[in-house]
Amino acid sequence: MSQLLPRPLTPCLPWLRASLAVMLLVWLGGCAGLPEHVERPESRSLADVAGTPLGQLAAARRPSAVAADVSGYALVDSPNMAYSSRLALTQQARRTLDIQYYAIHADASTRELLREVRAAAARGVRVRILLDDFNSTGRNALVMRMAFLPNVEMRMYNPLPGGRGSTVLRAVRSLHDFRRMQHRMHNKLYIADNAWGITGGRNLGDAYFGTAEGSNFVDMDVLAAGPVVRQMSASFDQYWNNPLAYPVQSLISADELQVLREQLLHPAAAANGADAGNAPHPEAAGATAPAADPPPALPDPLDLAALRLIWAPGTFIVDKPFKLVPELNDTFTEDTVVDGMLSLMRDARREALIVSPYFVPGAEMMKVFADMVHRGVRVRVLTNSLASNDAPLAHVGYARYREQLIRLGVELYEMRALRTQHLDRTVFGSGGGGSKASLHSKIFIIDGRIISIGSMNLDLRSQLQNTEVALVIRSATLSRLATERIEDTFDDSAWKMEMTPEGRLLWRAPPQALFEDAHGEPDASWALRFILGILGPLAPDELL
Repeated sequence: MSQLLPRPLTPCLPWLRASLAVMLLVWLGGCAGLPEHVERPESRSLADVAGTPLGQLAAARRPSAVAADVSGYALVDSPNMAYSSRLALTQQARRTLDIQYYAIHADASTRELLREVRAAAARGVRVRILLDDFNSTGRNALVMRMAFLPNVEMRMYNPLPGGRGSTVLRAVRSLHDFRRMQHRMHNKLYIADNAWGITGGRNLGDAYFGTAEGSNFVDMDVLAAGPVVRQMSASFDQYWNNPLAYPVQSLISADELQVLREQLLHPAAAANGADAGNAPHPEAAGATAPAADPPPALPDPLDLAALRLIWAPGTFIVDKPFKLVPELNDTFTEDTVVDGMLSLMRDARREALIVSPYFVPGAEMMKVFADMVHRGVRVRVLTNSLASNDAPLAHVGYARYREQLIRLGVELYEMRALRTQHLDRTVFGSGGGGSKASLHSKIFIIDGRIISIGSMNLDLRSQLQNTEVALVIRSATLSRLATERIEDTFDDSAWKMEMTPEGRLLWRAPPQALFEDAHGEPDASWALRFILGILGPLAPDELL
């Protein structure tokens, strides 16, 4: 008889309450909006480059036999150099600092770097910071306190409406505008006095400067001096003056940031309604949360006068800002940065060496690979293994094409997640022995004479969803130096993907490596493999 009675509803109530809460948040998100009639005073990069010490240093470093339109370059191939080069530009800037990033993390190394940025502003340097909005929640939102300092302007690109306490909640509140939420500014630039500049794959944060605990990114940037920096600055100006760039003051007030800071530092007091109104202004308190631990041991500024520069022709390419505007994207026909990389690959005659941490080719790119191999071009690709990938869903998109790539004749390598002290010198000089390393470099080397370093991955997200930048340099010397570092990784820290006679995937370890051949996704947990097996087929390539 009891089997005929209706089941009690109580167990369903938590699920029902959660569903209703999510629907309510989505509805509220539909009611929220961005500010209208926002004032965006236009500003431009420094015109008188020669009137600054950095401009004079760039001119003095130029060899007499080098043409005036040629620029000098140095690979930024280690975390220490990544930090020390940015520190040097910050400390030596006298007129302008232009900083553009997808993410600036409020952690120890960035806190020290932003302290130097504040010092630059205090001595009269005009600072402009342009940051993609998506990751600016929680502690990372406190970076926006920089906007309230004298001589500092800060704008958020393609912002989402709603509060900044949680990335998840902001994303839920923007589900009504999911397409726009997917379009992000992935550009990375650090420019001083329009004379020296850095671009590449790194964001700003501990994991990019080799000081994070447990996991760090393996990355590469390029430091440039000379005329190509003016192209980089023109790109910055184009984004800075775009209607999608919102001044921080139009999105959040200094008082609201102070309340958020108090909630993060003293959550119990904030929950009890403690008064945060008497807390110091951001100018006095600093731009990010105070350090809980002593500052990390960070390197001294790079000696720009002694740095070896390689002089070569170069071009900076950048996606147009309106690539992010959904209503224009359907008719967007102009070539993208990724299209430029595909064009370089189509022109390859002997070899294409590609490093892309998130590698989801799609049908068009697969045709390019097939054509290159058919023409006798050697194609080598280094990407993340599942265990080393910090975005596991992206690995699912790549895995869809893995067997086909191998059968085409593409030489495919996957980077190992765990490294030992013996491997510190490899992987672009990443250091941090024993910690997990996640590949983050984005490099294309064509025929050993053209190298491109930028923010773009070889995937549909970079091609269709994000804006990207790349510095393309015609230099056999730079190409050789980068190739040597990549091949070190092939020799010591990556599996080469093969197919067994039975048609199974084999992860082949290099000779004399400290790890072995593997079947299945090596070093990845069973739970991770299972979850991705369930979720992977549901996600389209362009969203991975």
